Amino acid sequence: MNAAALPAPAFAQLARTSPAPAGLTLLRSALHTRRLLLLKALLVRVHRHRGSVEPGALGRFEHAWELLERVERRHPAVVRDVLDYPTTGSWLAAALAEPAGPVFDRLLARLDGLAVTAALRCGGPLDLTVETPDGLLSLPGVGRLRVAADRVRISAGDRTVRFHPDGARQAAPAVLALVGRRPGALAGRGPGWCAVRRLPRSAARLDDLDPYRVPAGTGGASVGTPAEHADTDHAAWSARWRAAQDLLARTHPGRAAEVAGAVRAVVPLVERGPRHRGATLSAAPGAVLTSLPAAAQGLAETLVHELHHSKLATLHELVPLYGPGREAVHQVGWRSDPRPIAGVLHGAYAHLALADLWRRASTADGVPKSWRSGAGQQFDDIHDQVGEALRILLESDELTTEGREFALQMRQHHASLGAAPLVTG
Repeated sequence: MNAAALPAPAFAQLARTSPAPAGLTLLRSALHTRRLLLLKALLVRVHRHRGSVEPGALGRFEHAWELLERVERRHPAVVRDVLDYPTTGSWLAAALAEPAGPVFDRLLARLDGLAVTAALRCGGPLDLTVETPDGLLSLPGVGRLRVAADRVRISAGDRTVRFHPDGARQAAPAVLALVGRRPGALAGRGPGWCAVRRLPRSAARLDDLDPYRVPAGTGGASVGTPAEHADTDHAAWSARWRAAQDLLARTHPGRAAEVAGAVRAVVPLVERGPRHRGATLSAAPGAVLTSLPAAAQGLAETLVHELHHSKLATLHELVPLYGPGREAVHQVGWRSDPRPIAGVLHGAYAHLALADLWRRASTADGVPKSWRSGAGQQFDDIHDQVGEALRILLESDELTTEGREFALQMRQHHASLGAAPLVTG
């Protein structure tokens, strides 16, 4: 990937945190290209080192790959949607980083879930048996089946899917059905089935089921602990999401549309203390990890902030904005610990988007008075901090040529925010 693939106007819009659809389309394309490259890298690794893969795991991986290819020939858009789901990126990163051995073999089993999800969303006949490690079958973005068995048989017709746990004595199997006029949407019921909930008026899911929503090794203080399905207040999350979307629509309609289209998954985190937490994973753009904020404005701010981390991570894969990591670190206003240049750029970009939001909120009609007055003070504070971070970036020799141009465009937008009132909308 290189800068030649990136039109200059779209690059400038992205640097200025613009929610213009052209930028989002470009990032979606870049994300999909990246997923295909990583998936191909995994296939090449498995084939080159097939002698080190347990034969059963190898056979299941190859059968799942064949199924995914068959589905892709008939319904490429559905396969693309499954591959681009955030947790697919987390799985690929974990699998490619894992050395050969039993853990790597278990990671390969995830391809079963991807291929089966794509096949079931497309409808049509299907009859196969898949392994269910730990008694779980995860269908990314759809749901999770818990069975008291090591395998489950899946039988599907044009509209209905039945799961038959091997050896289980249940009165009836779990059942899924295609719903809606277009292929892709599944609803289910039955023993052991839990669905991933869709958030209102958007493409986003409230994902508290996927085992890769916070992969092992990425938890702790920097990310947080994922909440379990049984502990998630789904009604409260839906209400808070709807209120946050309404607040964004009154403040900046373009930003509201961007959030609704670009956030694919919201991953609830366990609350720690009075302040809510927000995070992203660079391998999983489009997922926002957050505890439940106390008010709609907190969720709106978190969504905007974390989405811009995702945008920048995807853009950096397309056009590198900074070089390999160095030991140099820099102090920024929003963190107590010194940050490497990548952290300075990420923080400046996400906070520039927040400065834009707070600038608009301070003059917007129909937003809570408490947010309007608080947004003005937050804007003043963060505007100065972003300005200092941009100075650090533009004085650094760690940015690439494209990275420096990106920072210059950011500085122009930063200057415009402090020069004159913005027109909302």
